[in-house]
Amino acid sequence: MPIYKINNKKIGQLVLKKDGFGNEFELRDFFANNLEEILGVRFLEKEYPASEGRIDTLGIDENDSPVIIEYKWKENEEVLSQGLFYLDWLLKNKRHFNLLVKSKLGESEEVNWDQPRVILVARGFSRYVKTAVQRVDNVELKTYNLYDGDILHIENEYTPYPEKIHSEKDHAVSEDKHKEDYNLEYHLNTASPVMQKSFQELRAKLLELPSVEERASQKTGITYRTTKSFVVFNFHEDWIQVCVRHTSYPEDTKGIIKDITKNRWGYLGMFKFTPESDVNYLFSIICASYSSTL
Repeated sequence: MPIYKINNKKIGQLVLKKDGFGNEFELRDFFANNLEEILGVRFLEKEYPASEGRIDTLGIDENDSPVIIEYKWKENEEVLSQGLFYLDWLLKNKRHFNLLVKSKLGESEEVNWDQPRVILVARGFSRYVKTAVQRVDNVELKTYNLYDGDILHIENEYTPYPEKIHSEKDHAVSEDKHKEDYNLEYHLNTASPVMQKSFQELRAKLLELPSVEERASQKTGITYRTTKSFVVFNFHEDWIQVCVRHTSYPEDTKGIIKDITKNRWGYLGMFKFTPESDVNYLFSIICASYSSTL
């Protein structure tokens, strides 16, 4: 779909730069220098040596999950197998990554290995890659276009985190397996019926926002994101911990946001969602966090 720029109430279609970033190294370095702004991932290292080859970029996201990022200047059939190879290497060498995180972010930083991620970035992906990626976990596809005027457009081509719908047969699985099956129902069951009802009211508003993706298939809670995460909900019986991107917003006239910068969670602000909370008020704060990712 064409992208247009409005100037003095006149519209003009943006023109793609034929060479994009010039080469793969320029693409890698640009993303590495702007990683948190583009992908919501904290940068750790680039060209990190593995057993065979080098990982383009290593990072850690707001859920403290490891992130491998591989870039291709144009389409490349090997990008998926390359990303999976590096993921396999990383999972076999967790100690190296743990040490890297502590050296870059501090000794108190703990890595969450529940859901490591691989992000593949390219101008486009072949139908073979787009089909094959649906048969693996943890891999995301993102396309980029660079336009004249230095305008960058990023689009989510594929994400592996759809909501799971459970049949009666699914509920018959063993208790141990169910504990590992993190989804919306898993998190809601932690909370009281009153909190479940309040959260569902807020959730309905969140899912009406444009380009919002819901990720419930993680142990730590339910995350909502655009190209970057803007809020995460951690469930307790009588309250929900809500983390947002910044320590304050003009919408928070009651001053309910607490500064959690020192926790190094990737989120800087936190507040409590209780049965007494005004859902519309909380939604206005979350909307401000959402807008900061656009």
